[in-house]
Amino acid sequence: MAAASPRRFVKTGATEDLPRFAAEAEGLAALRATGAVRVPEVFACGMVGGQAHLELEYLELRGFDRASGARLGRQLADLHRHVGERYGFAADNYIGGSPQENGWHDEWPRFYADRRLRPQLLRAIGNGMERKLAEQGESLAERLPAFFLDYRPHASLLHGDLWDGNASALPDDTPVIFDPAVYYGDREADIAMSELFGGFPEAFYAGYRAAWPLDPGYETRKVLYNLYHVLNHFNLFGAGYLNQARRMMGRLLAELRG
Repeated sequence: MAAASPRRFVKTGATEDLPRFAAEAEGLAALRATGAVRVPEVFACGMVGGQAHLELEYLELRGFDRASGARLGRQLADLHRHVGERYGFAADNYIGGSPQENGWHDEWPRFYADRRLRPQLLRAIGNGMERKLAEQGESLAERLPAFFLDYRPHASLLHGDLWDGNASALPDDTPVIFDPAVYYGDREADIAMSELFGGFPEAFYAGYRAAWPLDPGYETRKVLYNLYHVLNHFNLFGAGYLNQARRMMGRLLAELRG
């Protein structure tokens, strides 16, 4: 008797969703190749019946407990030990519904300024951000190397969009991550994103720090890295995120003045 085929989780969308689905499949493949942490297997990606189609392994998921949270922390540290020679990724992809530029760069501060902050600021101007605030963002991007005078991060493979909606656990406590926006960058960017909406258990952070402690200055760089996501949320969801972005820019510029 033939074995039953595994259950599938299928995403469908319009034709214009196909590049986003293809980028997701490529990101999952990159994460899966490390063997560091469980991700859904990709079975197919393409056009079916006039619709974009992404076919993934179906997984029974539940929330984290202390054991699975700590295990994910350790496994994320293992993932981050997979490093490249440069910052970026072989192809552009998406952060949520927004394009994410990933052209390779030798210098992390310039990559982060040119591939992360400036594209979001440009979109934000088109979405109604006042010119003065955009100019503060540009000043921050221009002076960004000052945050890295004594810190040069490894080009770690990142999940890229690590909030609690993109991570879970199997019934046997095996952690799973999904919906990535992968690139090679500072490992702290993943940790920072995980703190933005406060959804990971403390055991996750303890597990990560036990495997690979964070460097001095993280609390400031966390604000810098999460500014990217807050700007993206402004561009996707509107003005509710503008004051948060303003406060973050103000704090970072004050650090530079200090």
